[in-house]
Amino acid sequence: MIAVIAVRELRSLFLSPLAWTLLAVIQGLLAWIFLLLVDDFRELQGRLASVENAPGVTDLVAAPLLQVAAWMLLLLIPLLTMRLFSEERRTRTLDLLLSAPVTTTEMVLGKYVGVMAFLFITIALIALMPLSLTLGVTLDFGKLLAGLLGLSLLAAAMSAAGIYLSTLTTQPAVAAMATTGLLLGLWMVDAVSTAPGTAGDLSGYLSLRRHYDAFLLGLFDSTDLAYYLLFSAAFLGLAIRRLDNLRLRD
Repeated sequence: MIAVIAVRELRSLFLSPLAWTLLAVIQGLLAWIFLLLVDDFRELQGRLASVENAPGVTDLVAAPLLQVAAWMLLLLIPLLTMRLFSEERRTRTLDLLLSAPVTTTEMVLGKYVGVMAFLFITIALIALMPLSLTLGVTLDFGKLLAGLLGLSLLAAAMSAAGIYLSTLTTQPAVAAMATTGLLLGLWMVDAVSTAPGTAGDLSGYLSLRRHYDAFLLGLFDSTDLAYYLLFSAAFLGLAIRRLDNLRLRD
């Protein structure tokens, strides 16, 4: 049943003009930024040749591109997840789903998998840009794969948060704004991590950006992986619990 719901959700995304528009805008902006980064790298290439342990094309083109892509996803994902349950609640179709022989876990995971399939396609299209450079330069595939893994985990965490907040309201716009505010807050929370003591350490650990930056550097740490997996599982669990409460209430 999860697969059926996921396919239905993915199909509805590809039938939505909003999803296509967002995908086109993001790919267009990232392609433009990619060309600017490549042009800057070409200008620096001559000077970098005489520098020992100079950064390569992966550090100067691929990593900055993936950093910008993370900001794009921060704006894209709230718009993709805002209607998943809020629209169902607003149109009263969620009542039909809750009365159907489908568990709330299957509903949440099905919609989650559908959204993630769309995002994986988006990330794959982004990955084609730095991969195209292999025709002329040598890429550090380890760093590139680490960055793409980090971007995928970041997208998974953001989507889980968006799904949960979508269950809390009947207005998609409210869900989108709440998701954007939450994600932006967690993205910038490490601004206070310079403070000494437990509070600074905690805010640094909660930062979405801090863990993602480690992947961009090519560092694979089980702590960063566990953070994103636990983050996703926690918000998906909250979404399931919320739907269970709605089912009991009805």
